[in-house]
Amino acid sequence: MDIDQRLEALTQTVELIAAMQHDNEARWEKRFGEVTAAIQANSENIQKDGENIRALARVAEIHHERLTRLEG
Repeated sequence: MDIDQRLEALTQTVELIAAMQHDNEARWEKRFGEVTAAIQANSENIQKDGENIRALARVAEIHHERLTRLEG
């Protein structure tokens, strides 16, 4: 194998590695976008859950005050 053949083989190897890296980056960016979207959706759901829990706690507090007044 002469130097030109070695250089050609090396060039092909580098091109293959570069293509694989490009594909990996594209897959990573897609997956990162999916994970980011899921985190944001989950964050919104957690925030809504917190609001609902506070509302339920307020209703329970109002009922407790009402029962206290009725018992008193």
